[in-house]
Amino acid sequence: MIKVMIVEDDPMVREFNKHYLQQMNGFQHITSVSNGDEAIDVLQKEPIDLILLDIYMPGMNGLQLLETIRLRDQAVDVIVITAASDIVSVKKALRLGAVDYLIKPFEFARFQAALSTYREEVNLMQSQNQMSQEELDKLLFHTADAKGNVEVADLPKGLTRNTLQLVYNCVDDMKGKSFTTEELSAQVGISRVSMRKYLQFLSEAGVLDVEICYGFIGRPSYTYRFLPDKVSRIHRYL
Repeated sequence: MIKVMIVEDDPMVREFNKHYLQQMNGFQHITSVSNGDEAIDVLQKEPIDLILLDIYMPGMNGLQLLETIRLRDQAVDVIVITAASDIVSVKKALRLGAVDYLIKPFEFARFQAALSTYREEVNLMQSQNQMSQEELDKLLFHTADAKGNVEVADLPKGLTRNTLQLVYNCVDDMKGKSFTTEELSAQVGISRVSMRKYLQFLSEAGVLDVEICYGFIGRPSYTYRFLPDKVSRIHRYL
């Protein structure tokens, strides 16, 4: 389990972030604190893998906390969740090694994408001691050409990259279990018509195994199963 600390001075936002986190598989909420000084105390006592970090806080702000963590060379990752949208804050957070940056207000889909991406990176890092360039490209959710340029492919008309990422995250969370269009559309929160388009795209890309079930009455039904060893086929679309 990935052990998480939430650092946020607004009690209501802390509860929202905790609620969102508890909907994600593979994460354990260890504690929530309201400022950087309290976070430092926790880091001295508890093993924390990931911090969900606000910037605007009394006392030690989020960027100062992140800088302190790096100066101490503590092995903890940080996803910034803040209303700070100025370029100076964004650039400093990224320079200090923030693995993602969410600007308030944000949708759960964006939160889910950030946590799912981070979880996949952690799983890949823990599964081996070395990695090839191709595996590193998978880690970054992109593929690169021979010159090292990142290529992001166009999606078919009617599909969006953000929704595809969300669909992929939900499919990945199925852990190889079969599912239907109706089940996934309810989980993602889009219509069945829209979901069919995304599932058809993933099926044609070879990422999903499709089984057709013929009943006695009406149209055949379809069940899908994720093929994790084929996921590199859609990295360039994400």
